[in-house]
This record gives sequence, C-alpha cells and structure tokens, in this order.
Amino acid sequence: MKTVEFKKIVKNYKTVFFDAFGVLKNHKGLINGIDKTFEYLNELGIDYYILTNDASRSPEELALGYHRKGITSITTEKVLSSGMLAMEYLKSKIKSGTVAYLGTEQSAHYIETAGLQTMPISTLNLDQQEHVDNIKCLVFLDDEGFDWNHDINKVINLLRRKNMSVVVANTDINYPVTRKDIAVAIGGIADMVEDIVGKRFIRFGKPDVQMFMFALEKAQKVQQINRDEILMVGDTLYTDIIGGNKFGLDTVLVLSGNTLPENAKMKIRSTGIIPTYVCDSVAVG
Repeated sequence: MKTVEFKKIVKNYKTVFFDAFGVLKNHKGLINGIDKTFEYLNELGIDYYILTNDASRSPEELALGYHRKGITSITTEKVLSSGMLAMEYLKSKIKSGTVAYLGTEQSAHYIETAGLQTMPISTLNLDQQEHVDNIKCLVFLDDEGFDWNHDINKVINLLRRKNMSVVVANTDINYPVTRKDIAVAIGGIADMVEDIVGKRFIRFGKPDVQMFMFALEKAQKVQQINRDEILMVGDTLYTDIIGGNKFGLDTVLVLSGNTLPENAKMKIRSTGIIPTYVCDSVAVG
C-alpha cells in the first residue's frame, strides 16, 4: 500500500507520542535510523514522549536502555508506561496486605514503588490459608519470570477461591519476536484467565483513554498544546491507532513492527481502524 515519509509529516506537529516496540526498536535492538529521527526532532524543537504498554521494567531502566544505544535525549521523564498507571491505582486502592504478581522480579518495581508488599505467584502456597487470606490484589505484569503451566493454573485457582481486585498492567496481547513471528504477551494471558474464571479485570495501557490523558498532561506542562497538534505513532491498530483515534489525535501506523506491509491494507479495511498516515518506519536517516 502507499506510504508517506515520516520526516515530511512530523514537522506539522508540536509533539509526538511514540509507541516503543515495533516503532523505535525491535527484537534486534534500535531500528536503523532512529537516532537520526530524534536528532531531527530536537533540531525542529518538536517534543516527544514514549507511551509504552511495558510493565516489565521501571521508566528509569527503560530510559537507560535508550541511553546505552546512544539516544540520551530520551530521559526518564519522557517514558510513560502502563505500569505507572497501575502503580497509581495500587497506591490509592490497596492500603495493606500483600499484592501477588505474575512476572519478573524487575516488574515488581511498580508494586514496590506503591509501598506495598509483594509476592511472586511462584511462591504462593494455596494450601496455606494465611497465604491466601493476606493477598489483597493480583497484578499481571510480565510474560516472563514464572512457570507458564504451573503458575497460571495457580492464578486461576487463587481467583476461584478468593474475590479480589485484579490489575493488568500491560494490555498487549502479543508482541513481535522476529520480523514474521509473534509471542503471547501478558495481556493475552490475562484475557485467557479472565475468560476461564468469569471475572473482569482492571486494565491499564493503550488503547485506554487514561494513558493518553496521562501523556497529554505531561506534554502540557512543557508547552500549551492542543490535541490536533499531537501525532501518535504506533505499529498496532488495536492499541496505538484506535487509542489515538478515539482520543482525537492524528495517528501514524508504521510497518516496522506488528503490522506487516503485505497485511496492512487488508487489516485496515477489515477492522475499520483507519490511521491518518501509514509510514514504512519513523527512521529519517
């Protein structure tokens, strides 16, 4: 399908919201030319933020990942993750007890920052009633750090035994692991568990409006800006593009990640999710 050059359209906006995986980086690392993209934005004085459904690492660690690859302008303040929204929820709603989580020890950062005691689901003993009684909330954080068969079954049985709040800190159902292949993300695992136990979970991240409102408030602290002056860039129709569209932003679907070039036209037509632009990538170099 016909694409436009990102360099030509981005200059018409004051601020850009970038998705991370599939837009700025992939399974190999930074996408070629991304460093030139940020040099170009800095030259034009265009502000930018990274909006990611990544709850596996803290914003500090996410920003450090870009620094190690030479993009030092992506500071911690530029990284807005779904885990940050989940953390704010936990701070306000869970006052005591233990929060069990599915994910890595790194991902538990968001619960610990909320001042709460954590327990990886792998250490939960369902036969010890005091373990079960003390758990006040369960959080889906990352698709790694646990035994998929044993620990997901444990989560299901925990939720069958006890009624509690369940938070999904990453709504992505899959993510690309190679140019052609995808893997199940924590949002996909949460969807499966939700269907099995017949309960509804609390979700944070794109396409939810709260993620975009969070980013807008950040951007407006830097400069006075309206929604029509912001460009949302993503590689996935069901999160980045529909989320940006619903929030009233112009959107760019890039073909460097989840949406393959040969499938893009068909997916846009079949879903009815129409980006403002389609670009091969955001690289300008």
